[in-house]
Amino acid sequence: MAEKSVVDKAKKIFENFLSRQGSRKTPERFSVIDELYALPQDEHIDVEGLFLLMRNKGYTISRATIYNTLDLLVECGLAVKHQFKDKVALYEQALTYKHHDHHVCNQCRKIREFSDERLNLIKEAMGREFRSAISSHSLVLYGDCQIQNCENLQFG
Repeated sequence: MAEKSVVDKAKKIFENFLSRQGSRKTPERFSVIDELYALPQDEHIDVEGLFLLMRNKGYTISRATIYNTLDLLVECGLAVKHQFKDKVALYEQALTYKHHDHHVCNQCRKIREFSDERLNLIKEAMGREFRSAISSHSLVLYGDCQIQNCENLQFG
């Protein structure tokens, strides 16, 4: 869960972004920030999950508003969108985002975040080889975890 000051900063950035775009500043849009940033920092959520979470908390908001708001949050750098293999798009908060990569279990679908400095060495080497200033990367590892009695297990 993000601190109140982080949420306030996100809302200010979003407000300025919407003003520059000439877009409406609706309470529903700002409630999406509240709920996205209320999640644990390493949690990824899809539109349906966010919709159900917000509905259960008493918000009157449509899926379309959530989709559109998340797209705007990605555009202005307040959310990161991930597309893992056959999964629907997942989002995570980005204001305090520290670059990380992901491991996704093929069986239970659990997503784990990790960072490894050795990847920076590879990125630098590839940049030299390709004569390119590598500015970013995305790495997703897929595998079969060995977690016994995994609560997320989707297959018998």
